[in-house]
Amino acid sequence: MNEKIVYGDLFKAAWKGLLSQIWLLTGLFIGFTIIFSLFLLFAIPVKGEAITLSGILVLFISLLLGGLFSMGYLRNCMQTLDGEEPQFSAYGQVSTKLLSFLLAYIVFFVIITIGLAFFIFPGVYLFLRLQFFFASMVDEDTNFISSFKRSWKITKGQTTPLFVLMLIHILLFIIGMIALSIGVFITIPLTTLLYGCAFRKLSINFNP
Repeated sequence: MNEKIVYGDLFKAAWKGLLSQIWLLTGLFIGFTIIFSLFLLFAIPVKGEAITLSGILVLFISLLLGGLFSMGYLRNCMQTLDGEEPQFSAYGQVSTKLLSFLLAYIVFFVIITIGLAFFIFPGVYLFLRLQFFFASMVDEDTNFISSFKRSWKITKGQTTPLFVLMLIHILLFIIGMIALSIGVFITIPLTTLLYGCAFRKLSINFNP
C-alpha cells in the first residue's frame, strides 16, 4: 500500500531543513544566479548584432554550469534533509553524470512539450509521473533509463497529491516573486527541499 502524502509533514520537514542551513542554501543559490547572469550577459548579443562563436561557446558553458549546479544543489538539499552539513564536494560527485542528466532533461522537456500540445492534460500527467527522474539520478545514482522507470514506478497512483504539490510549488514561487523578487532566494531552496521530501516519501515503499 502506498504511503499517503501529507503536505503538512512535507512542508514541516522542508522548512526545518531550510532553517538549519538557510545561509548556505540561499547563499549558494544567490552566488549561482550572479555568475549565471554574468555568463548570459556576455553571451546574448546586442540588439541588431548576430550571435558570435564565442557567444555560442559561453551559452554552452552556461548550460553545463546550470546542469552541474542543479545536480549539486539537489544533492546539498538531500544532505540537509539527512541532517548533514551540505558539502561542496557534492558538485564533483555528480559531475560524472552531467551529460547523462542533460540528455535526460532534454528528453523530459520534449516529452512534456509534446504532451502539452495534446490538450495540456497529457503533458501535466507525464510531468507528474516522470519529474523524479532528476531526484533518482542524484539521490540513487540511477542511469538515464532507470531514472525514468524509477520515477514512473514510485508515482503510480499518486498523480492527484502530486498535482496539489505542484500547485503549492507554483504558489510559493509566486509569493517569492511578489516579495520584490527577493523572496525567490528563499522559496527556491524551500521548494527544492519539498521536492526532495516528496521523492523520499514516495520511495519508502519501493526498493531502487
